[in-house]
Amino acid sequence: MFVSPSGVRSIWLRHDLASFKARLKALEAKVAEQGLILTEAQVAALEKKKQDDEVSGEIETAHPGYLGSQDTFYVGTFKGVGRVYQQTFVDTYSKVAFAKLYTTKTPITAADLLNDKGLPFFEAEQLPMLRILTDRGSEYCGRAETHDYQLYLAINDIEHSKTKVKSPQTNGICERFHKTILQEFYQVTLRKHLYNDLAALQKDLDDWLDVYNNQRTHQGKMCCGRTPMATLIAGKTVWNEKDLG
Repeated sequence: MFVSPSGVRSIWLRHDLASFKARLKALEAKVAEQGLILTEAQVAALEKKKQDDEVSGEIETAHPGYLGSQDTFYVGTFKGVGRVYQQTFVDTYSKVAFAKLYTTKTPITAADLLNDKGLPFFEAEQLPMLRILTDRGSEYCGRAETHDYQLYLAINDIEHSKTKVKSPQTNGICERFHKTILQEFYQVTLRKHLYNDLAALQKDLDDWLDVYNNQRTHQGKMCCGRTPMATLIAGKTVWNEKDLG
C-alpha cells in the first residue's frame, strides 16, 4: 500500500499532527496511556523535546523537586550597604519559593542560597531535587571543573538545565515571582522603612516569604487555589508513588 507525501500530510492535519512537536506530544500521550515500548530514536526525540520545552519556558513538572527554577533579581542600591541582589529559587511544581539577599552576584552566592535554604528544606521534606533551570549568567555558568555553582550541583547530583541564549525571559516562573515580590513586598516595605543593613531587610523578606508559602493562595497549574506549601505536601504523594514504583 502506497501513501503519497500529500496523503500523509492530510492524515496529519486531520488529527492535528501537522508539526513534529505535535506528533511527539501525541506519542508521549500514547506511551502514558498504553505503556508502549519506544525505539532509541523515539526516546532520544522525546528527551530532546523535553529539554527544548524547558528552555523555552514550557515546563512540565511531575512532582515537587522535579525541577527548580533559580534566578538573580536586582533589588536596588541602599545607603551604607551598596548594591543588593536577591537570589531566588522556586519549585516549579508547588511554587514554594526561597530568597536570600547579597551584595554581590557570584557563583558562591548562587550556591549559598541552595545550600542554606533550598536543599535543607527538600531534605527535611524527604524529597529529591533532581534538576534546576537557570539562565546563562556568569553566576550560574562557566567552566564546569572550576565553577563553584556548577560544582555544587554536581556534588549534589543535580542536573543543570539552561535557558536559550539571549532569552533570559524563558525562565518564566522566576520572572513571574519577581513581579509578585516587587509589587507585594519591595514596593510596599521600601515606602515604609529605611534599611541601613542587609539583615533587617532579610528578616522582613523572610516574614513575607512565610506568608507567601503558607498563607497566600496561588492560581498556578498545580496549585489550583491552594497555598504553595499545601500543594507541595499534596504532591509528595505523587513522588512517593513514583519512588515505590
